[in-house]
Amino acid sequence: MLDDSQCTVQFQSTVQVYRIPPRASSKGHRASDWGDLDKSLWSGRLRILETDTECEIRLEDSNTGELFAACPYISTHVVEPVLDSSRFFVITVVDQGRRAYLGIGFQEKTDAFDLNVALQDFRKRQLGVQEAKKKVALPPKDYSLKEGETITVNIGQKQRTVASRPATASEIDEIFIPPPPSVMDINRTQSEAVNEAFDDDAWGDFQ
Repeated sequence: MLDDSQCTVQFQSTVQVYRIPPRASSKGHRASDWGDLDKSLWSGRLRILETDTECEIRLEDSNTGELFAACPYISTHVVEPVLDSSRFFVITVVDQGRRAYLGIGFQEKTDAFDLNVALQDFRKRQLGVQEAKKKVALPPKDYSLKEGETITVNIGQKQRTVASRPATASEIDEIFIPPPPSVMDINRTQSEAVNEAFDDDAWGDFQ
């Protein structure tokens, strides 16, 4: 049983406790099979006590706090909702290693809802703790290159590899091809050619 001084109370409400018959169906329990629900076996308070790693449902005397029964919340199966009502549950209580099943019921549906929320919150916290432990337990990944390992990186299209040797004169000419002549250069060349063709000195003086 958990130590009260080290626990946090997550839920508290008045509850009715019932002695229940064996389960009549494999699908679950029905509160209607418990007889007159106005005549309970015991009435008191239900508290959910929680530590960082454990959770316990306690049935206690409302005035003295004397323990009537305790249900260690080790799995969802120890608190089972009935099939025909949202206010009633079947819990598994433990006493000196022996187990027994008791029915519990709340007067208000909101109390039953709050019980479910408190247990669900505990499961979520425990799941977060387990995930954190797994991350700590995993060794850090080593992305460094080992001896003899290489990395190949392809960026865009493959480029042709050019041999490292001196370029020949023909290769240089191919690279540095002069630009085509402009229109003015062509006109100037044609004009010079016409003048040469009609040289006055070549024809002599007309008499």
